[in-house]
Amino acid sequence: MKTILKLIGGLFIGGLIGFLIGGLIVVAFTDTTMSEYIHKYYELDISEGVAVFLVALLSFIISLAILIPAHELGHLVCGLLTGYKFVSFRIFNYTLLKEDGKFRIKKFAVAGTGGQCLLTPPDLPLEDIPTGWYNFGGILANIILLLIALPFFLSDLNPFVAEALGIFILTDIIMILLNGIPMQAGGVGNDAYNMKLLRKNILSKQGIINQLRANALIQNGVRPKDMPDEFFLNPDEIDYRNALEVSIPLMYSGREIDRMDYDEALRLLESLYSHKDEIMPLYVKEIECELAFLYLRKGDIEKAELLLDKNLRKYIDTYRKMMSSKERLTVAISLYLERNEAKARNIYDSFYARKNDYLLQGEVKSDLALIEDMWKE
Repeated sequence: MKTILKLIGGLFIGGLIGFLIGGLIVVAFTDTTMSEYIHKYYELDISEGVAVFLVALLSFIISLAILIPAHELGHLVCGLLTGYKFVSFRIFNYTLLKEDGKFRIKKFAVAGTGGQCLLTPPDLPLEDIPTGWYNFGGILANIILLLIALPFFLSDLNPFVAEALGIFILTDIIMILLNGIPMQAGGVGNDAYNMKLLRKNILSKQGIINQLRANALIQNGVRPKDMPDEFFLNPDEIDYRNALEVSIPLMYSGREIDRMDYDEALRLLESLYSHKDEIMPLYVKEIECELAFLYLRKGDIEKAELLLDKNLRKYIDTYRKMMSSKERLTVAISLYLERNEAKARNIYDSFYARKNDYLLQGEVKSDLALIEDMWKE
């Protein structure tokens, strides 16, 4: 019932947005006032009103389906032109990647994002690695589409076509502003924010470069413990409101877990968690997951239970089919918290059968090894 109500609510809100966007465009480019625009809808019969509503709703949906891939394609093209190499290209929940010289599509998602283009930086000294065009590419793609669409909108079009094209243009403008004005949402910086940050903050630049390089290796099956030491920094001080800086100790703690140095990983993650009010929510969830795993492995069941509340368990269930670390945690919960070895074995067997479906194969290898180590006890 909740799903149905959300769907109905989403359709209503989408139609209302389309109606308002259409009105703003009509008022901006014609002599019609907003009151006249609204009055015209009163004169429509039911079938015409439904048609206008559906065109508005569908136009908004189709606009997003075009603009988001175009935005990510802009990142890809500008990144490749400045020396980066292809790693993966994600639109919504589907990711195109290259494995063993062949392109494949896998399901993967990141909360709060509609797409993502990941590349490997060129092999240059840190100060010489370009980051501006890679980040600006998405905005540039949206600007190009806007310039292409505007002349058509100003020509003599069918009213429904004009409505659809107007919604596309305004949606594109909104995307340009949301990505082109430096800002953060949920602790995640947009393209313009990252451009500004990477130009001024050398630690943030080092963090994102190391992330991109490690991501390319882990996607190709390399475990964190086998990666070069220079990928893993442990700075004395970081800005906990800066997601790029927080990623540095997170990467370091991930390698320590893969090495099974649980004491060091626990020290790092507890230090991060003490600043949870400053860290972006997605990272807080990841820290809580790894802390719960470490507490379970070290026998501190009470602390693990406190973390594993309803919200965290929902997060784990949502991502366990896409992130193998959540399967590892689920096995640990079954073994140490629920004391149900048969259930843990079933989870492991299911995970092992699907191991090739995951995007990050290095993480899969790590998690399988960590689970198998649990059976030794």
